[in-house]
Amino acid sequence: MRAATIDLLQGAIADPDTQWSLGTFGAIAEFSRDRDEPVALRQADDAVSAVTPRGGIVIRHHPRNRPLASESITKSGWNQRIALCLTDDDGAMGGRTVLTELGADRDDALRAEDRESVLFDLGLGAPHADFCVRVCDRDTAAQLRRHAGRAVFEPGNPAMGLILAANPHRVFISRLGRIEVYQPIPHASGKSPDGPHTHVLLKLLKSGRTHPATEPIPEGWVPCAHLYPPHPARDRLGEPRPFDATRHDSFQEMIERFGPPETSAIKRRVMEAIDANQPPSALAQNRHGRTTIRIALRQMKAAGHLSPALQSWVENFDPAGLESDADEADLHHDC
Repeated sequence: MRAATIDLLQGAIADPDTQWSLGTFGAIAEFSRDRDEPVALRQADDAVSAVTPRGGIVIRHHPRNRPLASESITKSGWNQRIALCLTDDDGAMGGRTVLTELGADRDDALRAEDRESVLFDLGLGAPHADFCVRVCDRDTAAQLRRHAGRAVFEPGNPAMGLILAANPHRVFISRLGRIEVYQPIPHASGKSPDGPHTHVLLKLLKSGRTHPATEPIPEGWVPCAHLYPPHPARDRLGEPRPFDATRHDSFQEMIERFGPPETSAIKRRVMEAIDANQPPSALAQNRHGRTTIRIALRQMKAAGHLSPALQSWVENFDPAGLESDADEADLHHDC
């Protein structure tokens, strides 16, 4: 598994169409880069990294890193991702709930010019990720120090106002690595910029979840980072694009290697039944199984499958493809 995981990460970091995230349900950093954007790449057996003028990511190899490939339903399509998981114990981070100064980022900053800047943990309380800002201005650091030990969102605390005014780097960290965002923080009413950026949604953070309920992370494990291979039916901005069979086949191979075994088994049975012109039948009784059937049908439609049985299966399991089994947005990529 280690060799397969290293191969996966080395290939993904080199692909400009692969996107990444790190965080928790309600607070997340995303990393992506343009094809023609300057980038410093590293592909080694101990870590992979990519650094651009807008941000950077490093993912370190861990002997117990468990990749988990999965798909989830959306209103009219599907999402795909690979979670990089550790056990609860292996993935545990600071879990701080108040603003905390961590000191200069000398050992881990991705760029040499950032290593004397000071990290402050925002204290968002997730068990498996630390959410930091990195401050280069001494005066701003001194002002933030005065509010250490307080929750940043408590009434009357000026710390968040100081942070927004200073526009520091955001640095989200897990046991598997970190994402650094150098772009300015957008205004509250503004759109998130293309490329590396962060989201913090307090209402969702309060749920205490480490991931959406629609993602099949095994009990006792936490997702410490995610990667998103290129989608076969959407571009990187989420807009529809002509179906790319190569991209689809590539991710189905990842599902076979890194996904729950039952997912591939259900998909094979659906496709075999439709190819044999069999009427709809109950192949799965639980929620995950039903969702897998719907995704398989949508993928066959997107690929232009012409079997006469497909329409009856769609009408039975996924009428019009307009409803969703999801409880909430997939905040590991689509927020």
